[in-house]
Amino acid sequence: MTDTKEEAQKPQGGGGDGADGQDAGGGGHKRQFPSAMTVLAIVTVLVWIAAFFIPSGEYEKNADGNPVQGTYHRTPSPLTFWGRLSNLLMSPVNGLYGIQDAKTGEVSTHNDGSLYGSVGVFFFVLAIGAFITVVFATGALDTGIGRLAHNLRERGALLIIAIMAVFSLLGSVEGWSEETLGFYGLIVPLALALGFDRMVAVAAILLSSGIGVLCSTVNPFAIGVASSAAGISIGDGIVLRAVMLVVLTAFTIFYVLRYAGRVRTDPARSVVGFLPGDREVAKQSADQEPPPLTGVQKAALIVTGLTFALMIFSVIPWASVITGDADAAAYGWQLDWSFPELAALFLLASVVIGVVDRMSEAKLTGTIISGAGDFISPALVVALARGITVIMNNAKVTDTVLHALEGAVNGTTSAVFSIMVFLVNLPLAFLIPSTSGHATLVMPIMAPLAAFANVPKSLVVTAWCVSNGFMNLFVPTSAVIMGGLTLAKVGYDKYFKFILPYLAVVFVAICGFLALGAAFG
Repeated sequence: MTDTKEEAQKPQGGGGDGADGQDAGGGGHKRQFPSAMTVLAIVTVLVWIAAFFIPSGEYEKNADGNPVQGTYHRTPSPLTFWGRLSNLLMSPVNGLYGIQDAKTGEVSTHNDGSLYGSVGVFFFVLAIGAFITVVFATGALDTGIGRLAHNLRERGALLIIAIMAVFSLLGSVEGWSEETLGFYGLIVPLALALGFDRMVAVAAILLSSGIGVLCSTVNPFAIGVASSAAGISIGDGIVLRAVMLVVLTAFTIFYVLRYAGRVRTDPARSVVGFLPGDREVAKQSADQEPPPLTGVQKAALIVTGLTFALMIFSVIPWASVITGDADAAAYGWQLDWSFPELAALFLLASVVIGVVDRMSEAKLTGTIISGAGDFISPALVVALARGITVIMNNAKVTDTVLHALEGAVNGTTSAVFSIMVFLVNLPLAFLIPSTSGHATLVMPIMAPLAAFANVPKSLVVTAWCVSNGFMNLFVPTSAVIMGGLTLAKVGYDKYFKFILPYLAVVFVAICGFLALGAAFG
């Protein structure tokens, strides 16, 4: 649930209670939270039924296609019962490549007009999946992090700072979360050997990657999908999110280091205690040196770093950032790339890394296909969520819902509105176990609503992102949380008790940052 990749990747070999969906005694299967696909299928049917009872209506639109406040009016329903039934059955298809008619606003695969479906994001997710899979096939990223941890094994505080900074950065730009499950076997023994407890290792991994995702700068699975659904650039709002990333990462590191120092000074203050043999096993494991990075792996890491650097550079609206004018004309060197260009970038980078790694043609193409295949589930979630908005759009109830929310935000300050978006999306982040599905579903409503509150759409995207990231720091339905705790042999109750004060501070900080973002526009 931390990001769309969880639909494709589940914790492997976690062991322990519930690791494979069965109880500890090998009995019957535990009841699990429904998948994103199931939740969105249920929501699709419920929205379709609700559209029979919600009055049809629409706003007048300005030159940019945004609704004009105060112009809402009722309209007759454009659909018969059979039209509504066709709307339901075709919703996933229209959600993928439906075309919106410029005159009627209807979305269908047979129209002439602008693309309404999410096929651009769909292909982008597949390209990202191919890229990530090729990178991991080289062994460069996990070996590099393993070498970093081993080289700092004698310097406890520096080890924690380095691991958390790297994981936070990866979470912010790439949605690094499920990948962390492979590092418990390395970091837990190192933490124990340095005089810390298992909670230090868990917090260093989960909180760092989690706060990175919460403060996503260009994370394609969160900011990318949400920005597309809101109709803005992935780089809009990046300055606020970058400041949040620096401040909240620093606080997260301080929080973990403070606890680690207490445990090292007085082991009795550990909230989880120590298991029999922890010290001996820790020392033995910590002394095992990971294999060194090969020249090929170093080159693969360089290509990976350059790819993400180019992605960040290409999506930032530099003229607006430098001048402070949202409508400033783009500089000549400004790329302003969107999903088609980024998909091409990651596909090309996949090939380059494969060539650098000297993969055979069969292995490279097989890895790319396998990676794209692994990410077909989150890509379909995007299309299914977009299909729900098609149902509302074609039944002409979207503007009616927007009009009802307009009354709720009317008269509120921009700061209050941005915090309201954060609060409203907290329960939705729990109910919809997919970052991309959540974003695709709510952004068509939230983004136009921003105009009524006189706040930029980018702030709405940021408010949505931090709500999703905040919930995923602790929700027990997250495979990343529960899988990591199982691997580290730490109880969820102990983990929740440990992070509760941390969550309170982060909650207040988020509200403060959103208020500042609204104040400075």
